Amino acid sequence: MSLATDARGGARRRLPVARTTLHPRYVVWELTLRCDHACTHCGSRAGVARERELSTAEALSVVDELAAMGTGEVILIGGEAYLHEGFLDVVSALREHDITPVMTTGGRGVTPELARAMAQRGMARVSVSVDGLEATHDLMRARRGSFAGALEAIAHVRAAGMIATANTNVNRLNAPDLEALYEALRDAGVEAWQVQITAPLGRAADRPDMMLQPYDLLEIVPRIAALKRRGLREGLLLMPGNNLGYFGPEEGLLRSQDPAHGDHFGGCQAGRFVLGIESDGAVKGCPSLQTASYVGGSLLDRSIREIWDGAPELAFARARTTDDLWGYCASCPYASTCLGGCTFTAHSVLGRPGNNPYCHFRAIDHARRGLRERLEARDAAQGAPFDHGLFEIVVEPLDAPEPARLAREALVTLGRRPAR
Repeated sequence: MSLATDARGGARRRLPVARTTLHPRYVVWELTLRCDHACTHCGSRAGVARERELSTAEALSVVDELAAMGTGEVILIGGEAYLHEGFLDVVSALREHDITPVMTTGGRGVTPELARAMAQRGMARVSVSVDGLEATHDLMRARRGSFAGALEAIAHVRAAGMIATANTNVNRLNAPDLEALYEALRDAGVEAWQVQITAPLGRAADRPDMMLQPYDLLEIVPRIAALKRRGLREGLLLMPGNNLGYFGPEEGLLRSQDPAHGDHFGGCQAGRFVLGIESDGAVKGCPSLQTASYVGGSLLDRSIREIWDGAPELAFARARTTDDLWGYCASCPYASTCLGGCTFTAHSVLGRPGNNPYCHFRAIDHARRGLRERLEARDAAQGAPFDHGLFEIVVEPLDAPEPARLAREALVTLGRRPAR
């Protein structure tokens, strides 16, 4: 998901921490875990509403709190945010408080009528999740017709006058589709496209053979960079998610809206300028962080300000130093800037942050020495939202034979036939 987005849906340049008061500038809010898909890679295992979710009245009170803390943008997610009974009321309240409302959706329920209602209430942008071309997308979304529905949703969003963007989680199933998917999104009128790595969270953790291997970045990142260059020429702004890239030769191009700026990853922003809210009121520093380890409190018991100011579970990135890094990341030349990359991604692989094998620079460094890192699944996830298993890193020759199952078992794991 996007850390910070501008009016076109791309990531804004981060403000230097030294000159900025830490506050929840960007909030990603799961209104409900109820969903009309059951996606095979869903980190939250969405489908059924949580046992206790915030009511409309409680949600409107949260909007008041966010406004008081200086929040500038709220990305409404789910499940599907539009399945919450107060969805449109929350959109209106955000706009009334001068907070930009944005939504990320699978798009199935975004009808022309709903799109018009969203626009009338003040929704600024809608990011539709598109996971590949039709066969791959429908397989990952476990529903025939899902790809067509996503493209229809993009059309309805644009017809209603909102900005349409898209997002894709890249893995071994959909990586072959990237170039053709770019063309499909461009032709559909998408203005910005966020691309990130599928992390082994939730249902994705149940399918380890679906995950990219760290050495896959050697091929995938240059392809994404080529698409970024193409998009700059053709009017589709491609931006990486916070777990893709890191200090390879294309880093400045990938991170920048204007490549002349040469932006780069600046460390995990969870609990610094980013906040995540789960539908039951649980608060954490980033919406994708593991619930069991990073929830700092509940809005049913405490205010956002109390949790933000006082919960150590939200403060970890504010105090992180190179002393918190381990493994390869501890000796990396970019350690003091990167600080181990994306927290939830590293934690989802190795059970704690501070050592992130999904790093382009790291893959290049190993390749220069004729080596690569391969992740072997060790412990399975338990079946809860935002849970994870455990992997171990195997360092082996760069030209080691590819384990056959990594090339073929992902489709078997997922099942070849999506649900009707």
